[in-house]
Amino acid sequence: MAKVALIYGVRLLPADELESVGEAPIALKNGRKASVTMHLIEGGSEEEIRRQLLQSLDAFFELYPEI
Repeated sequence: MAKVALIYGVRLLPADELESVGEAPIALKNGRKASVTMHLIEGGSEEEIRRQLLQSLDAFFELYPEI
């Protein structure tokens, strides 16, 4: 299996100040472009956000069992 890279970004902002969340651009060495879909997790506490984030990461790796 080839070496893989997990790309992610994290930023906490007040939920009521968000208008939209878009994609993040990625430039590949071969000149091609890719993008990362940004995900929004809202919660009332740090524990709630952490739980949702960990569930999301688990689900991501389930989509790619070959990793």
